[in-house]
Amino acid sequence: MFTSKSKTDMQTNATLPAGNATLISAGTVLKGDISSSGDLRIDGTVIGNVKTAAKVIIGNTGVVEGDVSGGQADITGKVNGNIRASELLQLRGECMVSGNLYAGKLQVEPTATFNGQCHMGANVVEMTSNEQQPSQAVVR
Repeated sequence: MFTSKSKTDMQTNATLPAGNATLISAGTVLKGDISSSGDLRIDGTVIGNVKTAAKVIIGNTGVVEGDVSGGQADITGKVNGNIRASELLQLRGECMVSGNLYAGKLQVEPTATFNGQCHMGANVVEMTSNEQQPSQAVVR
């Protein structure tokens, strides 16, 4: 009826394959940075940076207080920080973003709002967060 697993069996089951999605459910508050190789859905609150190689989804009740980066990003919640999506960034519904946007492609619904600068194209998403844009000199 009950079987005992060896220590090695339990250790291999602790890590999820890259194809699985991670969920931070509504009502959950997570403090710290998140790094994932698979899809990530946030319906709770994350106080820290979020980074994945795949897709980041921030649902209606989701809040991120930090930077978000991923291959794709689908935002319907709130983000206070910069967002980087190497492929497609979608701002949908009643989302609110305070920070700069860096995306290969950008899709914004009329009800979405963001306050910051928008940088689009393949070359802008390759910039690291430590790089600065060259300042433009004003000639008088």
